[in-house]
Amino acid sequence: MIKTWFKSGSPWVWLNAAAVSTSLILVVGLLLLIASRGLGHFWPADIVEYHYQDQSGKSVIVGEVVDSAIMTASQAKAAGHRILNNADYLEQRLIKTGNRDLTGMDFRWIQSQYIQQQAYPEEMIVIERREWGNFYGRLQALKENGRIIAEGERAYAVVQARIDRALALYDEIEHLQKNEIGSINYGLERLRLKQRSLELKGEWNDTSEQEFAEQRAEFDRQYKELQGKIGELNRQIRRDSLVVVAANDRRLEIPLEKVVRLIRPNAMSLGEKIIEYLVKFGEFVSDDPREANTEGGIFPAIFGTIMMVLLMSVFVTPFGVIAAVYLREYAKQGFVTRIIRIAVNNLAGVPSIVYGVFGLGFFVYILGGNIDQLFYPEAAPAPVFGTPGLMWASLTLALLTLPVVIVSTEEGLSRIPKSIREGSLALGATKAETLWRTVLPMASPAMMTGLILAVARAAGEVAPLMLVGVVKLAPTLPLDGNFPFLHLDRKFMHLGFHIYDVGFQSPNVEAARPLVYATSLLLVLVIIGLNMFAIAIRNHLREKYRALEG
Repeated sequence: MIKTWFKSGSPWVWLNAAAVSTSLILVVGLLLLIASRGLGHFWPADIVEYHYQDQSGKSVIVGEVVDSAIMTASQAKAAGHRILNNADYLEQRLIKTGNRDLTGMDFRWIQSQYIQQQAYPEEMIVIERREWGNFYGRLQALKENGRIIAEGERAYAVVQARIDRALALYDEIEHLQKNEIGSINYGLERLRLKQRSLELKGEWNDTSEQEFAEQRAEFDRQYKELQGKIGELNRQIRRDSLVVVAANDRRLEIPLEKVVRLIRPNAMSLGEKIIEYLVKFGEFVSDDPREANTEGGIFPAIFGTIMMVLLMSVFVTPFGVIAAVYLREYAKQGFVTRIIRIAVNNLAGVPSIVYGVFGLGFFVYILGGNIDQLFYPEAAPAPVFGTPGLMWASLTLALLTLPVVIVSTEEGLSRIPKSIREGSLALGATKAETLWRTVLPMASPAMMTGLILAVARAAGEVAPLMLVGVVKLAPTLPLDGNFPFLHLDRKFMHLGFHIYDVGFQSPNVEAARPLVYATSLLLVLVIIGLNMFAIAIRNHLREKYRALEG
């Protein structure tokens, strides 16, 4: 009976079902783990105040409980800890104490056996700062030009309005510095390069000198005008400051220009916490990073990842399709063609870092260096395309994913029935017309399948990008309002590299850990979003040509 059951093929069906189920469970479990660890970072946790006494004496510890761990008595003694009252285990808690400018650290492990008292006072505040991380403590007063204008409970209501004012002024200053002054600097640089180009061509004369001098004078006038505005805004934003008290009665004055938000999580209702959670998550997605990427948002990394993948798609699709069409439709099927197909298939298994080395050597040094010599001699010795940038990163990943597109397109072309080609030729169409109007449209869903696989791989690659264009922190985006708007020579940020940098290069490991999970989740969502877009196009094409296939 068992022999009959095996011969029926049922065991293999169950085996395949078990393998697929296991894979799905692993993927869903991984996503749930990343989501739970990453998304919890934005929840405004309650602030605990501990009265603590250990061998070093009494102290007050204020902060968020981040994690806990339990050690057996033997493990604790082996680690050098004392066990009070002959307890069987030792419980430790990881507290995010913040106040790095006062204590030199953000996190601290404490032992439950030394806690004498713990409380959740409603007046406890959390201040998210632009420098030195979070502050935990109590609000004492609000100052305006060094004069106290509100104290105690009344100060909290006044502070929120002042923070909104300071944030509006900060955004205005940021806009003027990054966009307006950045545009002037870009214009001055282009003017310098244009002058150098005329000098190299021997066309620099008195008329050009006068014309350029007038343009520089106009840039200088605009620059001085903007500097005056920024100076006035800086004077306004420095008007207010907070007087706060940290644990152990340490008093501190924080300028309001350094404050991102101030909340009292212990006094917040569930609805208020949900709103605060959504606001913080929105800022994480839309803001620039701060504090060596361990604070703030990741918008430049999201933008760089999507931009690089789109450019890669633009490069890889025509090359892959043309190569596949030649191999399938025009090349003589023989030994050489088989060798080429084997080589293409083997390219898919080459380690990605090898593509990075090739991209650095060929695209950046050889191709980029020659482009600089031919088209940008005025920029020498500074390189334009002879340095890692967005275009070389996109081309390197296009090369890396090219085998996937070729193989997928060839598969699609092979599935087109021979009768369709013969019918088209019988009606008088040439081979090129048959290919362009009939075969390629019908094979387009297979091309999109190859592109989907290419996007999934390219968006997650990090190793080759470290050599050909990705940086830890890019001062400007590759797309802005300065001509030619898309700057292919600029370096950019990438979500995959951001995860590596925050997770393994950050000096503040505990602070970076939840950001690693949150960024990983966003990278997965970006890949899913790009794939869903491509899948929607593929499904549309499949429906469009379904009748023709029938």
